[in-house]
Amino acid sequence: MLSEEEIQDIDHEAAKLPYKKAAVIEALKIVQQRRGWINDETVRDIADCLEMSPAEVDSVATFYNLIFRKPVGRHVILLCDSISCYVMGYKNIYEALQQKLKIKFGETTADQRFTLLPNACLGCCDHAPALMINGNLYKDISIEALDDVLSEYN
Repeated sequence: MLSEEEIQDIDHEAAKLPYKKAAVIEALKIVQQRRGWINDETVRDIADCLEMSPAEVDSVATFYNLIFRKPVGRHVILLCDSISCYVMGYKNIYEALQQKLKIKFGETTADQRFTLLPNACLGCCDHAPALMINGNLYKDISIEALDDVLSEYN
């Protein structure tokens, strides 16, 4: 069930738009920010709030790769796998992260600290390879820098 605060925030966003349904992405982001991910019950609750079908909400939630439909770790690592990052050493960074964290793409560390996900583009091709953790962008990332970067996140 959505909290009163979530409903108020969703209603506030919906009021800015010509149709309630148009607020679905914002609604998903609002709930995910508070809960960490979007479960099936939440999809139904958002659908009720925005006068949509659960299938409509789910189709949006599953289309966007930054809406999480299963639990994630406290810190989400998005590793850019665009052509620029690939050419500049993405594969080595991915292999190093796999070894350090003992997880592959789509997995979460045993301590629930990190989830590792691929991302098609982080918008900094001129500073490849790149990764983002919790919205913090790391450009020109090297294997040597990974320990320092990861240590910033407890």
